[in-house]
This record gives sequence, C-alpha cells and structure tokens, in this order.
Amino acid sequence: MMTSLSEPLTNWIRRHVDGTSADGLVVGLSGGIDSATVARLCQLAMPDAVVGVLLPCHSDPQDAADARLVADHFDLPTITVNLDAVYDMLTSELRASLGKLPQAPDDLESRLPLANVKPRLRMTSLYFVANAMNYLVAGTGNRSEVAIGYYTKYGDGGVDLLPIGNLLKDEVRDLARELGVPAPVIEKPPSAGLWVGQKDETEMGFSYAELAAYLQDGPEAVSPESAKRIEQLTDASEHKRTLPPRPPLTTD
Repeated sequence: MMTSLSEPLTNWIRRHVDGTSADGLVVGLSGGIDSATVARLCQLAMPDAVVGVLLPCHSDPQDAADARLVADHFDLPTITVNLDAVYDMLTSELRASLGKLPQAPDDLESRLPLANVKPRLRMTSLYFVANAMNYLVAGTGNRSEVAIGYYTKYGDGGVDLLPIGNLLKDEVRDLARELGVPAPVIEKPPSAGLWVGQKDETEMGFSYAELAAYLQDGPEAVSPESAKRIEQLTDASEHKRTLPPRPPLTTD
C-alpha cells in the first residue's frame, strides 16, 4: 500500500488553481475509477467550486449510472450534456463530405476515427463549461495511460491539469479506496468508453499490471511480447506528449 497521497494531491490542486486566474474546476464524469478519483480530489481541494459533467455519447447506460452513483455519493454538483444527436449529425456530415474526395478511404465506417470524435466532443463541451464559469478542466489521465498514449489527442488529452498523471493504475485504485469511491466503480474493468463493450486491456494487448511492472522495473519484468507492444505504443504516441514540431527559421 502506498503512502497516502490524498492530502498532498489536494494541496497541489488548490495551489495550482490559486496560481491562476481561475475560480474552480470542471471534471468529466465517465463512470470510471479515474474520473471518480479526480472528481473527489478536486472536490476536497475546492469544495464549493467544482462541477462534474456527464457526457453520454452512444455510451453504455451502466457508465452513466456509475457516474451518477459517484456524483450522488460525494454530493457533487453535476450537469448532463447528451451528445448523441451532435455526434450523429457531425459524423454523418464528415463521412458524406470526405466521400467526395478522389483520395477518400474505402472504409468511411472505420471504428477508430468515429470513436475518437466522442472524446473530442467531450473536450469541447468541458471547455465550454470551463470558459463560461472561469474554471479549469481537470484531466483524468493516469501515468499508465500517459506513458503509452492511451488517450485521444485533443480529446481526453486536452486538459489544463492532470492530478493523477503521475500515478500508475494500481496506485489510482489504492487512492480511490482511500477517498471512498464506491466499490462498483473501483472494481469495474477499465474502459475508455469509445464503444460499448470496449475494454482497455483487450485493446492495449497487455494488462495494467504488466505495464506497471515495465514502467517500474524495465522490460525484463514482462514478457518479450508485452515489452515489444508497450514500446511500440510508447514510440507511436510520442507526438501526444510533445508540442507540435516547428521548423527552424533557417534551413539548410
């Protein structure tokens, strides 16, 4: 069991917000352990200046139920913005327009491009709320996800601060228990919610435990296959962890 981090993390959040001109924090509530943990940390740091936002988008109804469970359990003020119709309209228009190009891909129903629209719509919605209230957007990514780029660029990766960004998934689980996150949320299989039935570890190709072992003890701590997959994802996602490249003013 790790040393308690709830107090230092809430203090860090409070100092960060106080160091800006912002008045509070907005958190997207997905129904998962990461968002529940971040929401509670933010609430402890800024008790009267946190809003949770539920953003269903053709989502599993259980996720919305779990998000509501968290909000009710912690008495967290929330709003719900249903993105189903917006998603349908936008993706229909995108497919129709893209299909007119001579170089258009054969498969305009590819799952990943369509799925990535969802977190990007959620990011837009969170920033509308944040801008309207002069709040910051608190991200819910953890160290495990950040390390391999397991998030959508300019989607759930588009945030102002990452309160659990240096915690591995198992450390988030310990912290969630310490904070009193409801057990059903702690125990549910991790999912990015990109489509119904999607599970993180199935998509990644290795478990969070293997990823933690790799990050803490190196590639020798996991199977060669898992190490190779982790390194592939890390290399392929480097662009997500850096600013866009810029050319020098003079070139040879």
